[in-house]
This record gives sequence, structure tokens and C-alpha cells, in this order.
Amino acid sequence: MGLFDAIDVAGTGLSAERLRMDVTAGNLANAQTTQGANGQPYRRREVVLQEAQADGQSFGAMLDTAVAGGSSSSPANGVQVAGIVEDQTPPRRVYDPGHPDADAQGYVSLPNVNPVTEMVDLISASRSYEANVTSMQTAKTLFSKTLELLR
Repeated sequence: MGLFDAIDVAGTGLSAERLRMDVTAGNLANAQTTQGANGQPYRRREVVLQEAQADGQSFGAMLDTAVAGGSSSSPANGVQVAGIVEDQTPPRRVYDPGHPDADAQGYVSLPNVNPVTEMVDLISASRSYEANVTSMQTAKTLFSKTLELLR
């Protein structure tokens, strides 16, 4: 493992968690959008994360090598965004005959966004972001102390 691999891994985590927070904020902003560009209610979006593959070697394989006492020349993996997917749960139907988007029976199709769930996801992403920042700061401190020893 190289000197700056810890910072690289934390950097991938920071990017991924920032995207999660952006997507969650978009979900919250569109929680009442009854008609999008396609004429349908907004659908909740989720970020799918996966382990970044470095040289075809998974994190588990790298960990097994390290535990066995070997050294791996592969860089650390980190995380990457596999994609942003739409939640396929059906929209909520609410009876509101006075709403401009109500159907013939008086029901309005609302987005499948639950603000409580979105806030929990936002807090989770924020805490993960903070953990990656702390990891990066710890690595920086470790590098500084190592350089002090070499003086």
C-alpha cells in the first residue's frame, strides 16, 4: 500500500457520499412534483455504490493477502458509483378532487418520496462524509509525524 492510498480511498468515499447527498436533496426538492417531463409523478432516485476494482483484485483478496503477511502491489480500491436508479415502488394516490392533476375519480398520483426516509438517508450520507474527512485528516497527521521522525 502506497503512502497516499489512504487519502485516495477517502477521496473516493467523499465523492460518492457527496453524490448521495445531492440525489437525496433532489428527492426532497421533488417530493410534491406531480408531473415531470414525462407527464408522470417524480420517482425517488437512489445512488448505487460498489467497490472499485483495482487490477481485478477485490478488497477481500487484498485483505487476505495483507493478513497472511504478504504485500500487495495493487493500489487500494475505494468506492465508485455504479449508477443512479429510480425506485420502482408505485406512486402514492391521494384523494384530492380539487387538485389540477387529479384524475377522473379525484385521485392525485404523488411521488414515492417519503421525507422522513430521505432525511435519514441524508444524515447517513453526511455522517459517512464526515468519517471520510476524519480518515483523510488522520492520514495527513500520520504522514506529518512520519516526516518529523525522518528529520
